[in-house]
Amino acid sequence: MKLKINIILFLLFTQITIGQALRSFSNEFLNIGVDAAAFGMGKAVIASSNDVNAIYWNPAGLVHIDDYQGALMHAEYFQGIGKYDYASFAKPINEESAFAISLIRFGVDDILNTTELIDSQGNINYDNISLFSAVDYAFTIGYAKKLPIRGFDIGFNGKIVHRQIGDFAASWGFGLDAAMQYQTESEWKFGLMMRDITTTFNAWSIDQGEYDKIKNAIPGENNEKPEALELTKPKVQFGVAKSFVVYRDFNILTEIDLNMRFSETNDLISTSFLSIDPAIGFQIDYLKMVFLRGGINNFQQFTEYDESNSISIEPNFGVGFRYKGVQVDYALANIGGANGTLFSNIFSVKVDLSYFR
Repeated sequence: MKLKINIILFLLFTQITIGQALRSFSNEFLNIGVDAAAFGMGKAVIASSNDVNAIYWNPAGLVHIDDYQGALMHAEYFQGIGKYDYASFAKPINEESAFAISLIRFGVDDILNTTELIDSQGNINYDNISLFSAVDYAFTIGYAKKLPIRGFDIGFNGKIVHRQIGDFAASWGFGLDAAMQYQTESEWKFGLMMRDITTTFNAWSIDQGEYDKIKNAIPGENNEKPEALELTKPKVQFGVAKSFVVYRDFNILTEIDLNMRFSETNDLISTSFLSIDPAIGFQIDYLKMVFLRGGINNFQQFTEYDESNSISIEPNFGVGFRYKGVQVDYALANIGGANGTLFSNIFSVKVDLSYFR
């Protein structure tokens, strides 16, 4: 039974992720997000992101850093099966521009390779079982610049994507993002993030010997070698944020984002051309030292067994603490997961060297 499951999962993975087509869902690990503070706000940070983590959310926000900044994040998914790690570094170039780099790794390690467990005579040999990893990497370089228009900033990302499925297949890809932020004199903030504006691609190479071992594992299925070029459709995110003084040393930041895909999905608003998934988040802080966060995102429509329509949401919660130049954040994401088993504990740390000068 385990042999059949492993073979089916591998075949489905290769069929879904490899092909010469414009994909609505491709390189999805790049849509997970970074920074526990952002997760705590339901990932509604497109307009307000203004630190080293802006390289992911909106590179235009990088212009607000004053000195070297670094960040690390770790999260685990599917009860620890999938591990997600992120590291970034940013520095100002001058008073008008900034630069950043980041690395993302999402991987499932120690997967049993049972493709050779049973030989052509039907004999089982457990010594033929090996282990492999399915790993995705993304290396990003970001640049941001202030424009002559007061409060208007722009940013760009160039990203290199590498995906590896054991010895079976590997790919390299490249893409570009473009972004902007605008802040009014009354401190309303607007943000726009356009991901994969060049239709990010992945060029796959498939090991012929490994493919020959499994292509006839399921009769009549996967007999043709998948094509090797995969293209990712552009996506657009738009956000509006506002900060308020609640009482003396207490402040609140609120933001609403609209995440848009150019395809029909189960999002709250969905057409054949465009689907929109809103995200709502808030952050309460005391003296910019202690933070309490909450957010709702991933509004999805689905049909029940009785054919009635329902809407599911993903609530998130987070806390954070900053002492001088070190900030530690924690988020409990996807609290509303099925039977409470899909929630994720996310930790991140950020260091701002301007506090140590």
